[in-house]
Amino acid sequence: MGGDRGQVRPQQGREGAQGAVNGVEGAAESLHDLAVRVPWATRSADALLRKEHTWLPLLAPHLPLPIPVPQRLGEPSERFPRPWLVTTWVPGEPADRAPATRSAEAAVILADFLTALHRPAPDGAPAGRNRGGPLAETAEQFTQALASATELGLVRDPEAVRAVWEDAAAAPDWAGPRLWLHGDLHPANILTANGTFSGVIDFGDLFAGDPACDLAAAWILLPDGAADLFHGTYQPSPDTATLRRARGWAVLRALAGIHIADAGVHGRPGGKPTWGPPAHAALQRLTASVHR
Repeated sequence: MGGDRGQVRPQQGREGAQGAVNGVEGAAESLHDLAVRVPWATRSADALLRKEHTWLPLLAPHLPLPIPVPQRLGEPSERFPRPWLVTTWVPGEPADRAPATRSAEAAVILADFLTALHRPAPDGAPAGRNRGGPLAETAEQFTQALASATELGLVRDPEAVRAVWEDAAAAPDWAGPRLWLHGDLHPANILTANGTFSGVIDFGDLFAGDPACDLAAAWILLPDGAADLFHGTYQPSPDTATLRRARGWAVLRALAGIHIADAGVHGRPGGKPTWGPPAHAALQRLTASVHR
């Protein structure tokens, strides 16, 4: 899911609601220590709010970072024809605008959060929307994203990017239980304070599947040189195949971020220039091994 449907900081008001290439799917307005999430644009956002209302209260007590816990689900009415959700407010600044700078602390915090989240999900847990399954099924998406980014001059070494993704797609599939996943860990969905991570928002893509999808965050969110500490802290320690798949999911997320940033630079709807630096940095980290 490409959009940022997370919180809007109080001083931003409605103008702070951010979108993406495939459209904004929701917005949130701060009410002191609460936030109101309101869907607008795509109809799929209605189901995502209901999903958060169902599952987040069960997950939140087990997580070491604050997340927006649903307090009330509003049903459609004559005053507003779609569902809406009141959640707790999570303080912090989105990492696309305030990246983590305390590398070791951020790596441990992120690893501890995902260790706690990645528990076996019950029957009836939602499935992913074009993610969390076999990476090879994203071949068309990857090919189109890389070709477009290359044509626009946004990727310096497309063959190195392709090599990383092809190695990831060739890795053995996940054979373990379906685990709870955030599903959309890009820099606008994790909050920072004092140089490290302080909260995680926007669980609209919450689903159960292959943990490699979330483990991609090590290359997307952390400063240079922090991925090894993250992988050493995360439990159970990811095997080689899982890390290979995670690199492929990270490539897909980085390419999406590059396109969203380019849209923002050129004033297109849903664009966010702040997504560019972390996306380009992630691709550089991911392709570094190809050049060795």
